[in-house]
Formats: sequence, C-alpha cells, structure tokens
Amino acid sequence: MTSSTPRSPSSPHRLGIVLADDSVLLREGLQLLLAEAGHEVLAAVGDGPAFVAAALEHRPDLALVDVRMPPSHTDEGLRAAVEVRRGWPAARIMVLSQYVEVSYADDLLASGPADQGGTGYLLKDRVGDVEEFLAALATVSRGGTVLDPLVVRQLMGRRQDPLGALTPREREVLALMAEGRSNAAVAAALTVTPGAVEKHTQRIFAKLGLTPDDDAAHRRVLAVVRFLRAG
Repeated sequence: MTSSTPRSPSSPHRLGIVLADDSVLLREGLQLLLAEAGHEVLAAVGDGPAFVAAALEHRPDLALVDVRMPPSHTDEGLRAAVEVRRGWPAARIMVLSQYVEVSYADDLLASGPADQGGTGYLLKDRVGDVEEFLAALATVSRGGTVLDPLVVRQLMGRRQDPLGALTPREREVLALMAEGRSNAAVAAALTVTPGAVEKHTQRIFAKLGLTPDDDAAHRRVLAVVRFLRAG
C-alpha cells in the first residue's frame, strides 16, 4: 500500500500487532497487556530478522519493536524497522528504547514517505502508564506520529532555529503535536483554549506551506515530520 492516506486499523478498537523484543519477560508482558486491551498479537519474536519476516508476512496494523536486540544489542531493531519500511512503505511502526537515541528517531522518520506518518518512538518507561501507552499505539496505527517528550526536547535542543518563521508559541504547539497530543491536550498543557490552539495550528500550516487542499490530519502529520527533520 503506497497511498498517502493512512489506512484504518482492522476495527476501531482491535489492532493486529507484531512485536519484537529479545527479553522474554517483557515480550510476554506486552503480549498480556495488549491482549487485555482487546488487541491481537499476530506474532511475538526475539530478533530483527524474525521481526522483518513477521511484519511483511502479516502486514499488521502496528509493528512494535525494541531498538536493541541480538547479536550486538545496538541498533538491530532500528535496522529491522527500516528494512520493513523498504518492503512495505506504509508500515506503522512503534519503536521502544531503554535510552534516548535521537539519531534513531531521525533514521526511522527518514525511512518512510513523509506524508504517511505512522511512526512512534517511546522510552520503555512509558509502558508503565498503560492508558497513555495504548493511546500512543492507537495514534501510530492511524498514521500519526508520536515521540517521547524527552526525544522531542533533545531534537529541539540540538537544532539551530529549525523553523525560523514560527513564533516561540507556535514551536511549543508543534512540539506538543510531535508528542501525539490532540488540540485539546495541547490546550490543556499550555493553559489556553482549544480555539487558540486551532489558530496556532492554522498559522503553522500556512507558514510551512501546507495548503487547505490537504485534510487536517494529513497536514498535521506533514507539519510534525517537517519539524523533526528540520535542522
């Protein structure tokens, strides 16, 4: 599937998921958590090649993969995710990591078409907040982009004026959008009204050259990806 329109999950609530983690304990724990949430684990594997094979065979609503897996425990999971994207550009992929590895986020974003989204990067600690974790999985499965707040802050910190036309407030709004937050959640975080956030997002779209010809969700994904790739 190469359409720029994000594909819908198999049902509004139930996702088909392929997951990969070399830790048997964490892998089984994730399977239990996902099953209890009503999702179907299509395959659960412990290394990169098995993850690639399972993702391309099952074409899941979401592929969930650890960054560090055997044999070197460096970036096997990331490279496997990029390989999946080569064979299936529309793959929705959520990466889990024990540490903040900003380059991994950049590499994964660059591995797929910018207008398709469907990319997530979270620290494993976030799994402890089950409701937030499941919401992030749902967002990525719908074609959204979700990055851990620590990753977003590091991306912002290492770049010099990535989007010079944006005001400080507009950058705040865009950074929160990059974390996968809705307009209502952005408004709550900034203590402003949802209407004010909507005005900010429209100005962001205009300054980034994202025309009203695209639907709002599509422009939102493009804005976030441009923010993360700027620099």
